[in-house]
Amino acid sequence: MATVSQWVAGARPRTLPNSIVPVAVGTGVAVGAGGAVWWKALLAAGVALALQVGVNYANDYSDGVRGTDTEERVGPTRLTAARLAAPRRVLSAAWVCFATAAALGLVLAATTAWWLVLVGAVSIVAAWFYTGGRRPYGYRALGEVSVFVFFGLVAVVGTVFVQVEGVPWQGWVAAVPVGLLSCSVLVINNLRDLGTDALTGKNTLAVRLGETGTRRLYAGCVGVAFACALAIAAASWWVALVLLAVPAAVPPVRRVMRGQTGRDLVAGLGETGRLQMVFGALFTAGLALGALS
Repeated sequence: MATVSQWVAGARPRTLPNSIVPVAVGTGVAVGAGGAVWWKALLAAGVALALQVGVNYANDYSDGVRGTDTEERVGPTRLTAARLAAPRRVLSAAWVCFATAAALGLVLAATTAWWLVLVGAVSIVAAWFYTGGRRPYGYRALGEVSVFVFFGLVAVVGTVFVQVEGVPWQGWVAAVPVGLLSCSVLVINNLRDLGTDALTGKNTLAVRLGETGTRRLYAGCVGVAFACALAIAAASWWVALVLLAVPAAVPPVRRVMRGQTGRDLVAGLGETGRLQMVFGALFTAGLALGALS
């Protein structure tokens, strides 16, 4: 039976900035627009976190029962593949998280717009079929597209909408760098697992692009994220605060572009998460301070 610490590790805490940052940035846009509703922001954070942990457990289960997670794979604890927990328990944990996200989402829909129920349902379906089902799209090089859409566009724009019941142009533009940085987490993760994924038939985008192409993609996601964020500086120079996050981008980009592999990329994954958090905090502050411009 898995311990509490193993369940926590199986939830992959290093990926949680993917859910925290979009809600923070969306709330920054709402503050800048003069319409922040803090209890809705907290509910949106709860939805995002529950979906993130749910998809992590779902991936653990699906990859484990398929045999694409192996003992040779370097990375976070895998409850199913390492036989630390029965597959049905991991699957149950995933669906408890999805149910939690659905319950919190229903409150937001009931107090904002009922069509948000459809957005939530699509998000849960996408989370499951990333590695679940007979033809998971994560095995067909579509993982990054999904991450960009759901942890970028949907999360940021949705957070803005539930608070101000509209989306200013800054909300749409802000979603792009957030989505790109979320993609960078998946890219470095799949770069680390490139060899074993290729052997087990998990055709991620990294497998399709090859090692060199994947390393360039990672650097491109980070670089373009900064460029897109600065596009909003035309409306509020406060957004230029994101440039203070450049030092946090240097270590992981250098690590990836210098050809590091294995456990070195595990460290790079942590550095990418820290970059997300620093970038997200500065971006949120810049967007919120836009109300002063």
